[in-house]
Amino acid sequence: MSRFPIHSPDSAPEAARDALNSVRQASGFIPNLIGVLANAPTALETYRTVSAINARSSLNAAEREVVQLTAATTHGCAFCVAGHSAMVEKQALLPPAVLAALRERHALDDPRLNALARFTLAVIAGRGQVDDDAYATFLAAGFTPANALDAVLGVSLATLCNFANNLAQTPLNPELATWRWDAPAAAHA
Repeated sequence: MSRFPIHSPDSAPEAARDALNSVRQASGFIPNLIGVLANAPTALETYRTVSAINARSSLNAAEREVVQLTAATTHGCAFCVAGHSAMVEKQALLPPAVLAALRERHALDDPRLNALARFTLAVIAGRGQVDDDAYATFLAAGFTPANALDAVLGVSLATLCNFANNLAQTPLNPELATWRWDAPAAAHA
């Protein structure tokens, strides 16, 4: 059960109602994360704005999902792992083996995506203080300084969602049940 109300367009503060209607129209349902964020219309606006900006970043859709799933599993956000897993699978953004490895927090068989996942972990663990070797490995995989900053952008978006869900104890929507994920104890360390 959520600690916060999960709003619908009818129950949400006025400033969040249009956003909830827009999400429902685009997705066919309102993810509980959005219903939770509607409690603070500015948080919901930030999520939607940063999501749109992140979608224009120098990382492609698959790479952005590697960042999102790496952050979500690291932060122990079961809701975001399920939501991003659903997106990856429905849009065929990553091979099933890569998605499974991300969900299990294992190394990826794709060297470039693995370098991105490792870099994302380094950004999170060091709060941006990535050592020279980790940064050099990231660049050697074919990424650029712009990609590094866009990975930080992705981590910032993920942090908003992951922390909001963890605080609210957001339950999974039935539409996402297929992609349920249970955080291992180590994910909360």
